Amino acid sequence: QEKALTLPCSPSGPFVGLAFKLEEGKYGQLTYMRIYSGTVSKGDFITNGTSSKRTRVPRLVRIHSDELEDIVSASAGDIVALFGIECASGDTFTDGSVNVAMTSIRVPDPVMSVSLTPKSTDQLPNFQRALQRFQREDPTFTVSNNAETGETIISGMGELHLDIYVERMRREYKVDCEVGRPKVNYRETIQARAEFLYLHKKQSGGSGQFGKVGGYIEPLPEDSTTRYEYDNEIVGNAIPPEFYPACEKGFKEAANAGSLIGAPVEGVRVVLNDGAAHAVDSNEMAFRLAAIGGFRQAYANARPTILEPVMKVEVTVPVEFQGNVMGDLNRRKGMIMDSRQEAEDAVIEATVPLNSMFGYSTVLRSNTQGKGEFAMEYSHHAPVTKEQQEQLTSAAGAKA
Repeated sequence: QEKALTLPCSPSGPFVGLAFKLEEGKYGQLTYMRIYSGTVSKGDFITNGTSSKRTRVPRLVRIHSDELEDIVSASAGDIVALFGIECASGDTFTDGSVNVAMTSIRVPDPVMSVSLTPKSTDQLPNFQRALQRFQREDPTFTVSNNAETGETIISGMGELHLDIYVERMRREYKVDCEVGRPKVNYRETIQARAEFLYLHKKQSGGSGQFGKVGGYIEPLPEDSTTRYEYDNEIVGNAIPPEFYPACEKGFKEAANAGSLIGAPVEGVRVVLNDGAAHAVDSNEMAFRLAAIGGFRQAYANARPTILEPVMKVEVTVPVEFQGNVMGDLNRRKGMIMDSRQEAEDAVIEATVPLNSMFGYSTVLRSNTQGKGEFAMEYSHHAPVTKEQQEQLTSAAGAKA
């Protein structure tokens, strides 16, 4: 059982530190650590709370710009760097006397993906090494493989974020890559409640498969902190209890890929309240498949829609270009949230669909004679227009 704990920020308390940044230096991995409690000295053994691995601190340094100053010890409140520590960003280290983990930073889901392929097979070892290191450094950078095409897919928080890692791979690891077209990470959701009563029945000589599930799916409240909820409200033994986990697994599996474009479904609550079993033919596989079929049956009637990532954009431009820039943001389906003047610059805040922001840096330079700049971060997912949904579903159908 986890519970919140307030640490005494005291040098005499148990040692607790947080690795918040990693850097590859000429002496190996350099781990930046903030010490929240206790004291750590060169030669001490510290324990990684994530991997439970004990490690000796071989070298402890304080950093001033690009200068490293060797120190013997550091205590609560200090920010130091350690060499020779294997960990990832966000790992908590202790002296082993306490079992605590620092509150982790909120890591938003990636909003953009591109495929990445090294131009030469000789570069594959360095390519893999770079990806592993970047994932340890940055929790918002993720790597996956497309099972159908065999491509490596990198995902992150935007076009510039991924461009930087591609450039770092070329500069630091001497790996040139073919970069695929950026792909926006859509989601799906439902707008209405819908019921299901689904029977999965299969007979092919010997014992067959039989599983029947009933219930409904409904949208979660907009202010809900969870993306998916499952409730078992079965009374009695309509479905034997040993098949409950198979039903839950089937509903969760179905929610991983919606029927519109195959994107994950979020903002949905699944309630199982009825069903039936067969004394001989019912098994876990039958109820898992029945749950998948029941979810898809209800999903089609629950007014499903596609959600796209919307970004919070802040643009800073000289005042004389304000009108052009605001007009361009409106053409990109953006919504202007605020506009203010700071000295001779105008600062425009807007929310814009990520799909409309590809190549924006080039357009902004062109519209402002190279004097404009912008920052962009993920805001939320919002429903696409009806026309856009039709385009996306037809494109997904053509691929299938």
